[in-house]
Amino acid sequence: MRGIFKDALLKEQVADFSYSPNDSLAQLIVDAWTDPSFATLLTTPGNAKTLFATRGFYWNGTVKTPVVITEQQYDQGYVVSDPDHDIIFVLPQHDGTCPPGQNLLDTARLLMAATPNGI
Repeated sequence: MRGIFKDALLKEQVADFSYSPNDSLAQLIVDAWTDPSFATLLTTPGNAKTLFATRGFYWNGTVKTPVVITEQQYDQGYVVSDPDHDIIFVLPQHDGTCPPGQNLLDTARLLMAATPNGI
């Protein structure tokens, strides 16, 4: 069952949201698509807060913690480890390729808007 859930039985689903595309987050997505080691770092629990800060998003003064999961994890039903504090972002799936002379920023913006909880 697709979604983000508070319980392992996948009964209590967390509401999906979408974030207005912005260039900093779109570039974060492109970097994850084109650099597998960065994608691994981004989706490793505990790393998102620091990586978001490098793009100008700071979590100081809040009890919320960003967590980035893959679209595959979302599709399989992801169980939040701390539903009161974790904010789950979904990294849209893409193979990181585009036609010569083009860039992936517009694709990232589009998929960020179209993917539930997309970063």
